[in-house]
Amino acid sequence: MKKSIHPKWNKEAKVLLNGKVIMTVGSTSDEMNVEIWAGNHPYISGKEVLVDVDNLVDKFNKKVQTAKAVPVLSKKDRIEKRKEKKASSTGALTLKDMLDKIK
Repeated sequence: MKKSIHPKWNKEAKVLLNGKVIMTVGSTSDEMNVEIWAGNHPYISGKEVLVDVDNLVDKFNKKVQTAKAVPVLSKKDRIEKRKEKKASSTGALTLKDMLDKIK
């Protein structure tokens, strides 16, 4: 075995959960930070643990709040809105607009 290519093996590497040492294991690193382990896993402990590393729960709650703020349109209103948008984007006049211009 070549001595210069292998990483240093640490027999007493600390496993940290929220800054507290929960166990020591053998590893190439000195410390390992974990969010969940066998002692607090929901399947074993029976308690629900919320691990939100990337603030996904907050992002979801913001999306829900913005969705509640948008009014819900009926099918008829959505069709009318789509027709208006299509007519305005093409520059064409609707039949109603043409009749209004004649009058």
